[in-house]
Formats: sequence, structure tokens, C-alpha cells
Amino acid sequence: MARQPIEVAFERRGNGSPLVLLHGIGHRWQAWAPVLDALSARHDVIAVDLPGFGRSPLLPDGRGYDMPSAVQACADIFEDLGLSRPHVAGNSLGAVISLELASRGLVSSATALAPAGFWTPRDRAWALRVLSMIRLSGRSPSWLLTPLIRNRLFRMAAGCALYGHPSRMTAEIMLADLASMVGGGAFDLVAEAGRDYVFASPPPSVPVTVAWGTRDRILWPRQARRAAELLPRARHVWLHRAGHVPMIDEPEQVASLILATCASVTARAA
Repeated sequence: MARQPIEVAFERRGNGSPLVLLHGIGHRWQAWAPVLDALSARHDVIAVDLPGFGRSPLLPDGRGYDMPSAVQACADIFEDLGLSRPHVAGNSLGAVISLELASRGLVSSATALAPAGFWTPRDRAWALRVLSMIRLSGRSPSWLLTPLIRNRLFRMAAGCALYGHPSRMTAEIMLADLASMVGGGAFDLVAEAGRDYVFASPPPSVPVTVAWGTRDRILWPRQARRAAELLPRARHVWLHRAGHVPMIDEPEQVASLILATCASVTARAA
């Protein structure tokens, strides 16, 4: 019986070897907007709304949201888009999916920005609690929420959980991100499926870079030590002054890191 295609929304730009971008839980492809121009100058870039987030519908009936299911869904999305072993970069949830794809040899390289899965039970509970509280705040009535978000001081205070430089976040983007988080039908499904998840896959044989923002307040930087222990052959990098979503904070650093990881495949082959 033929597999049902997985419907996803995505933004595609540029030419060259394919590079797929995967966002974090509750986010959307627009999280990558600050780095799209730099990346698409060298690659065929596909920034995806993961199933059940952004404008992508939930997975077809019968498909789950645990990590093996997420990895298979991404592999199927690659097939549906005509991609063979693309490069991949991800943030948070998307970062650990990228590492799992790399571990299975399904991608050419992986860049993981603050990957989930290298946490203790206490760290995991903290991350899910904070993200759930942010999502809950997005359910506030618009007559209350919109004026608050348009206030620069409030926006900086509210954004410090996710960003190292919350002043760089505009009111329009923050409101749209909150709306996307509230509307993400897969949020609770992914959170529930991930409550017992830890990264335990074999180290990938393809080039891998793991980067952590020094101001990450969702997945605390101490988790980078665990990632270094489990992925000894990967390149491990600090993103100074960046928070949990470093594409907003340090777009030049992030773009340079992703491009270098992709280029290392060619260098290794040579």
C-alpha cells in the first residue's frame, strides 16, 4: 500500500546542494528568516514548518510524535520533496531531530543549535514548563496582549527567556510567533511524547556541529557538556551572547557555522 504523502508548509530559496532547516517546538519556519539570505546564496534552502506547527497540518492518522516517528516523518518529507541526503540544521527540537537523522545516515551533515535531549529530568521539566507558560500567555485576549507586546520594555522582559538580545525582536514577529505557538496542534503531542526522551543514538559518521548560546535560559548551557560526551567526534561551539533561538540573536555567527558544516563535507571528500 502506497504511503500517504506528508503535507508541510515550507519556504524554499537559492540554488546548490539542499539544506533543510528545522525549527523548535511551537515555532515556525520564519524562525530562520534572519539567516535565509546568507544560506540561500550557497544552497537550495528549504525551511520547513514541522507537522502540526506553523501552517503544516498534523501528521496523517496513525502516525505518532515520538522521536522515531519524527525522524521517519522527516525522511518521508525529504522523499516527498525529492531530496536525497540533504544537509540539515535545526534548533532545539529541530536540532535533536537533525542529530537523529545524522545518526541514521539520512543526511550529509547536521548543525544542531541548542539540541533537546541532553537534559536531566529536572532540566527537561524546566524547559517544557517554561515553553508551556509562554504558550499559555499567548492565549491572553488581544486587547490585553497586543498593547503589552508593543511596549518595548515589556517585550524585552518577556523575550529574555528565548533570546539573548530580546530588543532585536519586533512586536509584529513576537505576536505572530505567539499566535503560531498557540495554534501549534502538535505542541502537547510532542511534549508528551518527549517526556522520557534522551539522546542515546550512535554518534553520526557525517560532519556534525553542536552549538549552544551562552545565554540560553530554556536548555541551560551546562547541557552542552553532556552533548560533548555523547558526540565526541562532533565540533562543539559556543555562541556568545546568544539565547535559545540564536538565529535572532547572532544571525551572522549562525549562518557562518551552518555554511562551514556543510562545506566540511566537500573538504572531507577531497
